[in-house]
Amino acid sequence: MRTEPFASLDVFVAAVETGSFSGAARRLHCTRSAVGKSVARLEARLGVRLFLRDTRHSTLTEPGRTFYEHAVRASAELLSGVAAVERTRDEPRGRLRITMPVAFGRRCVVPVLMALGRHHPALELDLAFTDRVVDVVHEGIDLALRVGALRDSTDLVARRLGDHRMVVCAAPDYLRAAGRPDGPEALGSHRCLMYGRMGSNKPWQFRDAQGRSFDVTIRPRWRFDDLEAIADAARAGDGLARLPTWLVAEDLRSGALRVAFSEPQPWSYEMHAVWPRMHALPLKTRVAVDALVKELPPLLSPRLPRTRNLATRVHLG
Repeated sequence: MRTEPFASLDVFVAAVETGSFSGAARRLHCTRSAVGKSVARLEARLGVRLFLRDTRHSTLTEPGRTFYEHAVRASAELLSGVAAVERTRDEPRGRLRITMPVAFGRRCVVPVLMALGRHHPALELDLAFTDRVVDVVHEGIDLALRVGALRDSTDLVARRLGDHRMVVCAAPDYLRAAGRPDGPEALGSHRCLMYGRMGSNKPWQFRDAQGRSFDVTIRPRWRFDDLEAIADAARAGDGLARLPTWLVAEDLRSGALRVAFSEPQPWSYEMHAVWPRMHALPLKTRVAVDALVKELPPLLSPRLPRTRNLATRVHLG
């Protein structure tokens, strides 16, 4: 029996790992029909049924489970071989699927990746913008950028890119009208603009002078699932916002927004690049990670104006 082409093996593994032909189609960017035909050809070559299928579900047969154990090892070895061959070339090539948070991706990541793409014309960038946590393995993603603590996973590898530093800020008109809060404990008497998805209402997090973290519960009048919209509302004088410095640095420099109060140890979230664990990292992924590690840290934590001077200007009107 001749060896089944690599593509059919990848399709079979994707169908098993995503739990359905539809899931495999989404991962591989093809149609469900193409997945079904590829699996049927593989079954014809092997002479056995690999899946028991109905209109909604696909369940592995016993021969299917046996073949999957070998197929997943073979697929990993093939990926390792591809990565080894790529390392012998100086030029990364092929499609690189990357997912990233919406506002951060547009503001900070896209300029880095566009410069990378111009430098490597054989590299095809496929960029997705979403604030949800994408299942990297099941959705066929090469690289994901994530903010905050990472979950333990044996399927993923991560590399830290820097710190996503936060600041409480507001428009000068709002601070003149409502007064400048003395610190986090005074937030309860202010209008606050909150980031939240699907009705979530997470507290704002701070650190004291000793570095101990504490939460402040916010009861916002307005809640947004988009950081850019929060920044717009803050500029319009609609309340206090807790925003990343990379988003509001220019507003703070120009005076469109002011830092509301000093924090002894500013709160920050770690930013990571995450990718599926494999024997060897493909060149296309490695050059993207290297570029992000080099270029993102100064964008993540820009220098800001001194809070004391800004506060004085606000009170003087």
